[in-house]
Amino acid sequence: MKPAPFLYFAPRSVEEALALLAEHGEDAKVLAGGQSLVPTMNFRLAQPTVLVDLNRVEGLSEIGTAGDGGVRIGAMVRQRHVETSTLVARDAPLVHSTMPFIAHPQIRNRGTFGGSLAHADPAAELPAVCLALGARFRVRSQGGGERSLEAQEFFTGLFSTDLGPDELLVEVHLPPPSVRSGWSFQEVSRRHGDYALVGVAVTVTLSAAGRCEAARIVLLSVGEGPVEAAGAAELLVGEELGKDAFAAAAAAVAREIDPPSDIHASSDFRRHLAAVLTRRTLAEAAGRTG
Repeated sequence: MKPAPFLYFAPRSVEEALALLAEHGEDAKVLAGGQSLVPTMNFRLAQPTVLVDLNRVEGLSEIGTAGDGGVRIGAMVRQRHVETSTLVARDAPLVHSTMPFIAHPQIRNRGTFGGSLAHADPAAELPAVCLALGARFRVRSQGGGERSLEAQEFFTGLFSTDLGPDELLVEVHLPPPSVRSGWSFQEVSRRHGDYALVGVAVTVTLSAAGRCEAARIVLLSVGEGPVEAAGAAELLVGEELGKDAFAAAAAAVAREIDPPSDIHASSDFRRHLAAVLTRRTLAEAAGRTG
């Protein structure tokens, strides 16, 4: 199929892009990598009357070190660039290890870091990982200036975010890892590159005494967006990280989530996978805290 007719703009600066979004509002869609938008337009599931192409905009395709020692990733950085970045591998290893799970190399060559986050697919890996890391999102608009959103504020529901029709995600800030922290990401899919049936991103931090000081458990493909199992993570705080603690947290995750059923997996099967992957990721994360 072919997309419905639309006007096409290719701005060369953030200011020009913001002006176009302010002018056209909800009639406009932003084109980043196009790996999700273009297919939905071809099937006419999305019919924007205006397309604002960001691929010529300067200043959105850089990876750098933030002032606090974390990592700054521009919204238009290609996923493949994130995957191969030595800076990301060193300072944001959870993101680095997650990238190969995203679709296929051809998709990652075009897909962008910010585009995946703004699309907010409940089966996408990056929203869950950014939530587990406590990432912050820098957003700009022509009239409202700039604001910073925490990951839990940014994702609001099924394919929806807190971005206004005149706003643009320009950068993501990943905080530096804590001392004695560990991380893990795992997922199960029918075939590598398919949408995950369930995925789990985990971070844990130990105290000087060797007990769990903080933990985050975030799941994908079990709700209308990334789902944080805060109650299960709270069970780990103050405990020694071992099989018993992992089993208790996994059981709590299974009780805490309410995954959907579809042609690929039942709700009960997703709940079972979530518990299994929680045990595995916690064990792997604990092993990396040294």
